[in-house]
Amino acid sequence: MLMRPGTTVVTALSPRCGLPKFGSGLNTNAIHFGLMGIRMSYANNMEIFGEGEPAEYLYEVVRGLVRGCKMLSDGRRQIIGFHMPGDVFGIELDEYHRFSAEAVNNATVLAVKRSIIMGLAARDVDFARQLCAVTSREYQRAQNHLVILGCMSARQRLAIFLLRITPRSSNNNEIELSMSRRDVADYLGLTTETVSRTITQFENDALIGVASTRRIVLRDYAALARVAAHEDYTASYRHATCGHNEVCSLSAETVD
Repeated sequence: MLMRPGTTVVTALSPRCGLPKFGSGLNTNAIHFGLMGIRMSYANNMEIFGEGEPAEYLYEVVRGLVRGCKMLSDGRRQIIGFHMPGDVFGIELDEYHRFSAEAVNNATVLAVKRSIIMGLAARDVDFARQLCAVTSREYQRAQNHLVILGCMSARQRLAIFLLRITPRSSNNNEIELSMSRRDVADYLGLTTETVSRTITQFENDALIGVASTRRIVLRDYAALARVAAHEDYTASYRHATCGHNEVCSLSAETVD
């Protein structure tokens, strides 16, 4: 069973204490309005909230990585998304969580009461637009992930995943994976063996280099982008030209 943190993990209760260093997200902006937030730390694999629990808070990742997941009736796990620093998660249309959220590694999240967020949105038009934008992005991510699971081959799925998590700096194509290969498999709807086999194929094709289980270097960015856009159905989408610093629009948009 996944463990929950106790009250001692609350590191800041002041509305202006220890704000994250990255660009303001939804919850950090709410705190800058003078609202109360709670920062909580979670160790590897600790559960942040469970499926079916009341959706009382909206969460924002301060540091580390969080996965959203659902256990299927046959015992399999489907990861619905990974949340990185600055991402907001825990958004629900009703009063209960449809999925659970877990810390992949040591993670810190900023939690703000959902009722407080909604109250601020009702009073402030600009903040309401931010909330709408965050909700829309989550909806688009879910739609795009359905495209990946329903229409793409294993090679395409992994190629898009690697392209999406590659550092944006043109001088650094090295990926340090925080998640395990099982996590990647459960996110892409594949087996762990298929993920490992496809990584080996990419390495043999000189698309990537594998420095270790968790460290991958993209050796041919453009060729990997072409793998991501290979299937015929992608012709119905408009793609940007694929180059060292550019990813086909489908590849850039469908994985988060």
